[in-house]
Amino acid sequence: MDGLLEIVATVEQKTAANLPRSSADYMENGLLYCGKCHTPKEFRGNFLGMVKVVPCLCRCRSEKLAAEEQQRKAEKRQARIRQHRRASFLESDMQHWNFAADDGADPRIMRAAKNYVGNFTQFREQGKGLLLYGGVGTGKTFAAACIANALIDSGRTCLMTNFARVLNTLWSIEEKQTYIDSFNQFDLLVLDDLGAERRSEYAQEQVFNVIDARYRAKLPMIITTNLSIDEIKKPDSIGNSRIYDRVLEMCHPVEVTGKSRRRQKVAADFRSMNELLGL
Repeated sequence: MDGLLEIVATVEQKTAANLPRSSADYMENGLLYCGKCHTPKEFRGNFLGMVKVVPCLCRCRSEKLAAEEQQRKAEKRQARIRQHRRASFLESDMQHWNFAADDGADPRIMRAAKNYVGNFTQFREQGKGLLLYGGVGTGKTFAAACIANALIDSGRTCLMTNFARVLNTLWSIEEKQTYIDSFNQFDLLVLDDLGAERRSEYAQEQVFNVIDARYRAKLPMIITTNLSIDEIKKPDSIGNSRIYDRVLEMCHPVEVTGKSRRRQKVAADFRSMNELLGL
């Protein structure tokens, strides 16, 4: 009995600590009321056969504590998102490649990218991704990064890397399958620049293994490539045929057209340098 009374007393003390009194508070029917929201700060309760007046949270204090807790959770979530974003991209600049930074040069692709994000739950369940193909510098990598950043903002896990780096890592480690399987912890895997990797049988085998692991796990990928759709549908080797067939099975092909942003930037930089040099 004494132990239970001690517990009740401890609860009273902790509750009272969260109930600072205000000069506007007032007594009504023997209970303390909040002078701001006019709801009780105390209540009568029967504890072990004894009627006691114990502290409680008034409405405005309860709402304030709930808002503070919600704010703490939001800050923790944003910290997790920032940490995940830093680990998700090869280049720090890609952390800022998002829909808000789009220059509006290709609204068709951006609309498709936003729709992919909006329907990602369905695509995730189906293991369906995108194959973004087209000329150099047309914005394929930017569009893929926009999708990844938007999904990270929503709490999804993403990794964006390229085939060259994956192959370099596989070349240097013994536990190749463990490394390949590690990609399956992510909701979305973005693999940049298919076709730019070394064209050896070993490279083709490892590229296939990475893609096939996602296929067997029924997890989506976004793949970018400078290859044409004809080169993908009519590959020049059996090794590439295995890879491209699997890619087309998993990823919906979307052509990214338009002028090369990369060339436009080079031209703009060239003009700027000429102006500074007085040429």
